[in-house]
Amino acid sequence: MLNTALTYDDIQLVPAYSSIKSRQNIKLHTMLSRRYGLLNPIVASPMDTVCEFEMAYKMAEMGGVGCIHRFMSIKEQRDIIKRLYNSINGDGFGGTIVDKWDVMSDDWHTEMKLVPIMAAIGVQDEDKKRAKSLVEAGANVLLIDVAHGHHQNVLDMIHWCKENLPEHVDIIAGNIATAEAAEHLQTYGADGLRVGIGGGSLCTTRIKTGFGVPNVSSLEEVLKVAEVPVMADGGLRESGDIAKALAVGADNVMLGSLLAGTDESPGQIIEKTGGLYKRYRGSASLETKTTHGQAVRNVEGESTVIPYKGGVKYIVTGLLDGVKSALSYAGAEDLKSYTPQYVVVTNAGQNEAKPHLL
Repeated sequence: MLNTALTYDDIQLVPAYSSIKSRQNIKLHTMLSRRYGLLNPIVASPMDTVCEFEMAYKMAEMGGVGCIHRFMSIKEQRDIIKRLYNSINGDGFGGTIVDKWDVMSDDWHTEMKLVPIMAAIGVQDEDKKRAKSLVEAGANVLLIDVAHGHHQNVLDMIHWCKENLPEHVDIIAGNIATAEAAEHLQTYGADGLRVGIGGGSLCTTRIKTGFGVPNVSSLEEVLKVAEVPVMADGGLRESGDIAKALAVGADNVMLGSLLAGTDESPGQIIEKTGGLYKRYRGSASLETKTTHGQAVRNVEGESTVIPYKGGVKYIVTGLLDGVKSALSYAGAEDLKSYTPQYVVVTNAGQNEAKPHLL
């Protein structure tokens, strides 16, 4: 008998009794990895049209984190991390950005008050040099950024990192979709799990290979055995999807297309008939591989232009407002107490959930 797998559109959250007086008082503090916390659950994806210095700095300023992509030389990535490390200790709104993270010690009973400084690496021999260089520059969270995380190369890289990098450096690994993969990565020492295969807005993995598991079911499987924070990656199109991922049990979410096209995303604004645009491309797209001199094979992504959106602050603020509203429907004051029930909906229910008079 075949199992039915679900994604975000297939479920709806069930309202519960609430005594929340103001949604603005709801806290969204959560964990990024075993040692490092976030003031909100949003992680900017390590894509070359999403996250370099400007995005990572703005995300930290707002309480999230940006993962610096790896599609550049070791020196270029190291220089961004060094600049980010130095800038985060400068004056911000109401003190330094670092000051804001002090609240994590009260909420999560942890000594680690450091702002996470996050960068992506691969699994080749060169990435060992990359990892050391990034940590020397100030990175304290490394993401092993590959499409199929349940692979011996990933396990070997986790092991190498644990043997050769300082103890304070956390390693997040993925992408994965099964409980077996989660157990395997944790056994090798992963400090966080990135969940989701083939669900990205420009990803063609499921079409080209037939492999992948819809995102809600992927999260449910991994969360059965997860002992470290879980990141939901892919398929998140609205704040309601973020609320659903967190309700299923994810600790944080990784966003790509929702943050692309903003002032802080890399790339020039393009003027076209009908408006302003910016480039957005999948990490495994032909355009990305060609641009960065990679071997043009295993192409499993597309590239496009998306409308220019302005400052990312307004995008993130809107998303977080939606998530806080979701918590109020669940009667939850914070993400620790946010455990709403959810139900599977039919196609008719999916249609009913959308504005259907327009």
